Amino acid sequence: MLATEPVNSRKTIKGVLKELVLNSEEFTSTLAADGLQLIMRGEATDAQIGGFLTALRLGGVGWKPEVIAALAAECHSKALTPSLETDEISRKDLGMVVDIVGTGGDGWSTFNISTTSALVVATAADLRVAKYGSRASSSNCGSADLLEAMGCTLDAVKPSDVADLLYKNKFCFLFANTYHPGMQYLNSTRRELGFPTPFNILGPLTNPLAPDRAVVGVYSKSLGRTVAEALRILGRRNYAVVCGDENLDEISIAGPSHVWHIRENGDIDEYTVHPSDFGVPTHPLSAAAGSMLEDNKATLQRLLSNRLEDRDIPIRDFVLVNSGFLLFVSGVVKSPREGAELAKRTLESGK
Repeated sequence: MLATEPVNSRKTIKGVLKELVLNSEEFTSTLAADGLQLIMRGEATDAQIGGFLTALRLGGVGWKPEVIAALAAECHSKALTPSLETDEISRKDLGMVVDIVGTGGDGWSTFNISTTSALVVATAADLRVAKYGSRASSSNCGSADLLEAMGCTLDAVKPSDVADLLYKNKFCFLFANTYHPGMQYLNSTRRELGFPTPFNILGPLTNPLAPDRAVVGVYSKSLGRTVAEALRILGRRNYAVVCGDENLDEISIAGPSHVWHIRENGDIDEYTVHPSDFGVPTHPLSAAAGSMLEDNKATLQRLLSNRLEDRDIPIRDFVLVNSGFLLFVSGVVKSPREGAELAKRTLESGK
């Protein structure tokens, strides 16, 4: 993982902003991390936070892979990190830990595909899924909202609970607010700004467990290579960054999707996948649209119990494509098609 240096004791948020605005070409990833650390310490006003976020976006500095990696590493350094060992459970007992997560913000408001796919994968294979997420910000129903509606008490899950939950249930939801308390200083300013900043893509990079393998969705094809390079700088391997051709933050059911696959040796392979590669037909994204919380809850219950209605088929196929791809990236199967077939058998079992 990228190491973060202690914040320069002579730096102030005013000093970081001055460098960022007046000398952006020389602005370094270390300065970016300094700025974020000062903000998370509560040493910046709302105006200074807004200036930092805006300048990162407008100057283009914040979209550099090394800056994104530095910001993510700084978030990790201040996170509450769950231990994957207890007196009864060793890290080896848990095996491979994976995640499937998107940035959001793509504007498509599809069903909770990554959350459902995470649940399917946890049942389908000998994997532990540490699903990282939060409440809805750009959609009607976020991953946390849906799981709470299904009866999960997310706020009650402490870092010390994670290893036991993963061991017993093969699934645990890591609520962003719990594990990154320092980000509270940015949340209201980000909402009030109303436009994307580099922090819109940090979420999937800041799972406090740093899973062994993951599928990370981004809301724009232009971000794919950038995020893959940032993940590589952070030391992640066997991760796949994905974006549907429509600028969708997951593998699309409507047509081709772009993949930036970080291999074990650090190489980034770029390729495309299509629903036909998974053995499923295409569907328009409108057929897999999300709805309000109670409707999404009912849809999830039908999917998991294999009591499908005709309107659920596009959403089911959407889940097969994404869960199948995570199974492929995790090395459980040798092809996306095999992954989708395993996911389908799992759903049809109604377990």
